[in-house]
Amino acid sequence: MINHISEDADISKAAAARALNSFIDNIGKSITKGQTVSLIGFGTFSQKKRAARAGRNPQTGVAIKIAAAKVVKFTPGKALKDRVNKR
Repeated sequence: MINHISEDADISKAAAARALNSFIDNIGKSITKGQTVSLIGFGTFSQKKRAARAGRNPQTGVAIKIAAAKVVKFTPGKALKDRVNKR
């Protein structure tokens, strides 16, 4: 990804790495605060709460409790969906 950014933006690989790392870090910070990050044409990153639930250890079959957790949700935008499906 760094190579692609470097070539497309005509910047050094070091600058591309700093930009990409900053982008990823700031998305993570925003999501951690409960904010939604929307990139028009690409998609939306958000935080979702997953409830506690019962599960099974696949190796032993023993029932276990899976704790509630916050997870990152990504919803692709229409332009990305269209690009992937080449509509």
